[in-house]
Amino acid sequence: MSEYHQFCGLARALDVIGDRWNLLIVRELLIADRRHHELRSALPGIATNLLSARLQHLADAGIVQRCDEAGRKAVRYRLTDLGQGLRGPVRELVRWGAAFMATGPAPDDTVRPQWLGLAIEALLPATGLPTGATIGVHADGLDFTVRLTAGGPRVTAGRDDGADATVDGPTAAVLGLFSGALAPGSPAARAIEIRDPHGLLARVPATPADAVQP
Repeated sequence: MSEYHQFCGLARALDVIGDRWNLLIVRELLIADRRHHELRSALPGIATNLLSARLQHLADAGIVQRCDEAGRKAVRYRLTDLGQGLRGPVRELVRWGAAFMATGPAPDDTVRPQWLGLAIEALLPATGLPTGATIGVHADGLDFTVRLTAGGPRVTAGRDDGADATVDGPTAAVLGLFSGALAPGSPAARAIEIRDPHGLLARVPATPADAVQP
């Protein structure tokens, strides 16, 4: 792990979280507290000793803390208040990264439900949609329920059959729909099956098509 030695907020941030895997560890802990083996499972390709080193680095920086489980030897990792401050930047990076996902997952890509769920949370607008409504999503074999709350959309794994609207389609098209770049009813949306009797998705503000396409 190297430092840039530049008196700049971006350089300082990259000193802490710029090394490989750090932000993906933060991503997982934004979704939920995790044990070491749960993080290892959620991050295919990371070596056990490297994960331990990254967690120690993030703990030393005050971003992650270890929490002993009562009555057990197990330890869970969670974000501190400082670490939770990365939620906004991570969501912005998810929005920006959507431009490179328009073609869908590559054959060797790992796809986990919580990742697309975080993307939907990031892409769906925080305001302008009715609080309390739910949207069921099925994309590439993964199921989610989007709950619209006063604090913005919240996504959980699993589908609510009683949702106010449902969306079925490939990942790339679903990302386009929730970003506002793919309007319901447009020719490009034909790959998606939508049930939206209350017009919830029509309220997603449109954005330029190149916002989610390379």
